[in-house]
Amino acid sequence: VRCGGGHAEVNTFASVRAADERLLPESTIYVSLEPCSHYGKTPPCAELIIRKGVRRVVCGCVDPFAKVSGRGIEMIRLAGIDVTVGVLEKECLELNRKFVTFNTLHRPYILLKWAQTADGFIGHSPESGLPPLAISTPFTKMLVHKLRSEYDAILVGRVTDETEHPQLNVRLWAGNSPQRIVLSRGTSPQQILDELYNEKLQSLIVEGGAKTLNSFIGLGLWDEIRVEAAPFSVYTGVKAPKLPENAVLVKHEIIGSNEIKIFRKL
Repeated sequence: VRCGGGHAEVNTFASVRAADERLLPESTIYVSLEPCSHYGKTPPCAELIIRKGVRRVVCGCVDPFAKVSGRGIEMIRLAGIDVTVGVLEKECLELNRKFVTFNTLHRPYILLKWAQTADGFIGHSPESGLPPLAISTPFTKMLVHKLRSEYDAILVGRVTDETEHPQLNVRLWAGNSPQRIVLSRGTSPQQILDELYNEKLQSLIVEGGAKTLNSFIGLGLWDEIRVEAAPFSVYTGVKAPKLPENAVLVKHEIIGSNEIKIFRKL
């Protein structure tokens, strides 16, 4: 759910037919994240749950947002509703990792991604005059567009924008395109992150180029890294970023001829 949209609890109760509302006092509602307890862009979900009169609430993890952080659970318990907390907590924290990162580190969740050849190059040298190096397959390119639809913003460096003119949208997938950002000369990654945080954008993909990716890695500003590797070599060009020492492989897939690896911080 994007900021300002209807929360899951609101959508859940809206899906209950009027004829079935009589069953709510016998019902249990399962939520991955603690129901909110404050008035923001939407009314408190904790109050809605109380008003609907469900019998029990099962909550995966406590909301780290300072205006909630246990208050929603307390509000529901004080209304006499049974609340169980911590069910599949690890899985729920993973599901809500972008929201948790945004509210604990006060910056968007950051995914760095690049595609490289078997010998570790992400593109031709700018002075070569060659067109952009095609590394992704049609299918893995579609997967990238799906990934973009799941993020709020997407960023490339100035040189990549000027030489490759990437659209950075989701034309090969359904959904919203992320907000397009170009890291211009004199602007630091932290300045971009501060601006995104103020705009309440919770997630960012950094797609290149090498200098921009390395600047985020050097500052430790990343949460996840996705590397796609093709089976061919080019022997010269722009070298792919070096993975940080604290990057841990969490997923490995072979998709057609290409290999995709996902890393998280140790």
